[in-house]
Amino acid sequence: MAKLKAKGKVRYIGVSNFNVDQMRRAQAIAPITSLQPPYSMIVPDIEESILPYCAANNIGVLAFSPMKHGLLSGSMTRERVAAFPADDFRRRVPHFQEPLLSRHRALVELLREIGQSHSCTPGEVAIAWTLRRPEVTAAIVEMRSARQVDGVIGAAEFRLSAKEIAEN
Repeated sequence: MAKLKAKGKVRYIGVSNFNVDQMRRAQAIAPITSLQPPYSMIVPDIEESILPYCAANNIGVLAFSPMKHGLLSGSMTRERVAAFPADDFRRRVPHFQEPLLSRHRALVELLREIGQSHSCTPGEVAIAWTLRRPEVTAAIVEMRSARQVDGVIGAAEFRLSAKEIAEN
């Protein structure tokens, strides 16, 4: 990528799922413009070292899966999870199995409560939580159909208060 950038074939270099050590090694070769890591209320791991590194090195973060594969959308019931087709990867993801599924469903109820006072869905609250960090320049929201846009579009404008953030 550094050679392609030097030849003017690409303008910027982005990486996906890199940790801080990997970004340091890559930065020694060529500047990284963006990182694409998983980031959600359920998987906030990048807050400890990755987000501070990105902030210090002017690396934009394009967070993917802020609703953790639909788990925080507000529409994921036990029945829906049980009815996943055999080839649905979520059947093998621990977050969609007990005891984590019950814990995450309780979190969704908190998101629903927060969202109700703002006319927002739990998914919009979850996305707003992800976007609250200044290092996060965008959130990549997964959808399986165009009709799901209605349940997330409000996150583009919605901002959580400091009190609401503390509740999570």
